[in-house]
Amino acid sequence: MAEKGKSIIPPKGKRPKFNFYWIYAILAIGFIAIQYFNYSNPVEEINWTRLEEILTKQDVDKIVIVNKEKAEIYIKKDRLKSDTNYKKFTKRSFGSSTTPTPEYTYQVGSEEIFHGLMKDTRDSVVSRMKQDSLPSAQIVEFQKQYPYPPSTDTRKDVFGDILGYLFLPVILIGAWFLIMRFMSKGGGGGGQIFNIGKSKAQLFDKDTSVSITFNDVAGLEEAKVEIMEIVDFLKNPSKYTNLGGKIPKGALLVGPPGTGKTLLAKAVAGEAKVPFFSISGSDFVEMFVGVGASRVRDLFRQAKEKAPCIIFIDEIDAIGRARGRNAITGANDERENTLNQLLTEMDGFGTNAGVIILAATNRADILDRALMRAGRFDRQINVELPDLEERKAIFQVHLKPLKLDPGLDVGFLAKQTPGFSGADIANVCNESALIAARKNKSVIEKQDFLDAIDRIIGGLEKRNKIISIHEKKVIAYHESGHATTSWLLEYAHPLVKVTIVPRGKALGAAWYLPEERQITTYEQMFDEITSAMGGRASEELIFGKVSTGALNDLEKVSKQAYAMVVYFGLNKEIGNISFYDSSGQNEYSFQKPYSEKTAETIDQEVRKIVEAAYERAKTILADNRDKLEQLASLLLEREVIFREDLEEIFGKRPWDKEEEKAPLPTLLT
Repeated sequence: MAEKGKSIIPPKGKRPKFNFYWIYAILAIGFIAIQYFNYSNPVEEINWTRLEEILTKQDVDKIVIVNKEKAEIYIKKDRLKSDTNYKKFTKRSFGSSTTPTPEYTYQVGSEEIFHGLMKDTRDSVVSRMKQDSLPSAQIVEFQKQYPYPPSTDTRKDVFGDILGYLFLPVILIGAWFLIMRFMSKGGGGGGQIFNIGKSKAQLFDKDTSVSITFNDVAGLEEAKVEIMEIVDFLKNPSKYTNLGGKIPKGALLVGPPGTGKTLLAKAVAGEAKVPFFSISGSDFVEMFVGVGASRVRDLFRQAKEKAPCIIFIDEIDAIGRARGRNAITGANDERENTLNQLLTEMDGFGTNAGVIILAATNRADILDRALMRAGRFDRQINVELPDLEERKAIFQVHLKPLKLDPGLDVGFLAKQTPGFSGADIANVCNESALIAARKNKSVIEKQDFLDAIDRIIGGLEKRNKIISIHEKKVIAYHESGHATTSWLLEYAHPLVKVTIVPRGKALGAAWYLPEERQITTYEQMFDEITSAMGGRASEELIFGKVSTGALNDLEKVSKQAYAMVVYFGLNKEIGNISFYDSSGQNEYSFQKPYSEKTAETIDQEVRKIVEAAYERAKTILADNRDKLEQLASLLLEREVIFREDLEEIFGKRPWDKEEEKAPLPTLLT
């Protein structure tokens, strides 16, 4: 007993704190205990054949039909000990109930049929005993011990009924407690219901380091120089601050998709050895008001606590789009509130010492000007598509894990992939390995890479596609028209390969050798349009009618001619005027930046350019009709022809350079 005057309840400060997870533990233990006790005594369900055998052997002590559904079969105790068939029932687990339990159960189905089966079995055994001339006393003893008729019992599963009534309320109460706990967790520090106001940024620090370094990034030498300088700022700040310099606030990575912007940021995380917060621009956007701004505040709060550190925002255009563009919903929307908070955090009254922001986008033209000013993103780093030498370096990185033919020339592969991004080159390497494996090769050869490039550019070959003989002939002349015009025009890209085997959605394809230009003249663009119209011109010249196969050509030609007139100032009627909007200000505008009269002039001039190119293509093909037909016949025969076949028919092009470039396709859709 406790001493008089002293409470047996422990002091308040020493009491164990209640933890809600105790309830889960108690329920789990109870469930395990119930299962354990239920399965401590094994009960086997049997069929009638087995039950008839046991009845015939006189092993059954009694049979109880429970709720007219299930028969419980009890074996005699002496038979349990003497017969090895029942040995498994003699080993009862710890915790077994003292109440007798059946050894077997049988699903009755119909009680009348079950009674009939038992009676028939008894009569059959008695008849057999009489035939064997057994003593009458033995027959009477069998009939006396035979468990017929079986007893019946009606039972109720009280525990199961109670559990069924309580199951749903317990689940609802548990869910309510869980919700309340989450709400209490997210109540402070900018948190809201379910932590919705917390930042979703992934943190990489010394415990979760990134294995990618600048050695894994190839082809971005200029971008790496500026990025490495930012890393050096964080590692050796005194080197710059001693001279009066300030650490830049942020750097914006701009470039087409797949050029390695995110990979460059991962390399920064691996090299800097400082905490690195990574988040996507879309992670700030939610349907609830104020959530985006709350997440921005929480992100910068965490960053300041771990300074010096780096914040990386991928696809920042999701929240950084210029404000006031959408005239329908107004300016005060959730995305703009998020952007306003980001602008304030980056260069407001508060200080962000040691926090550098990296961001990536491929839509720098639509970003808000306030976001782009010095003091926020001090540096804008352009990550462009790789040139020849950079593609070679990227290939060398992605070819390391592959088993290659020793004679494979990496420089040749780089020449075959102009306009490819780093992601495209990685796809080429992977696709070539799959193609080589499909052909059961032990190494990847040059042809596998060429097939992979064709697969990525033109699509999958569909040799089983049903095409009539006439359609195949039209496709052959269409592609021959492209090949002829491009070969005979000075500024058109010369053809390397033509195929009339369907690829993807295209019925035929032609691969060209594009010249990597930085600027383009009117003559060069007009030659390219003429070459693109060569397919339809060939159809009209040979068959006297045109088809829908030139859809891809017409789409490309229309856009190119429109750009010549409206954007590049290459038309005399419109003059030296460009209606191109590099800032994206007119993206949501309902009216064009020119009058209706000018719009009519633009339509007329675009049509003039396209029609002039079409007539020019027909003239070129008419003058070389015999060679066109020879080329089409060869294409129908082989299905795929190459540059060497064109040289045999037309001779070498006098404008060709010695440097070998790479193929890009035009598709017949």
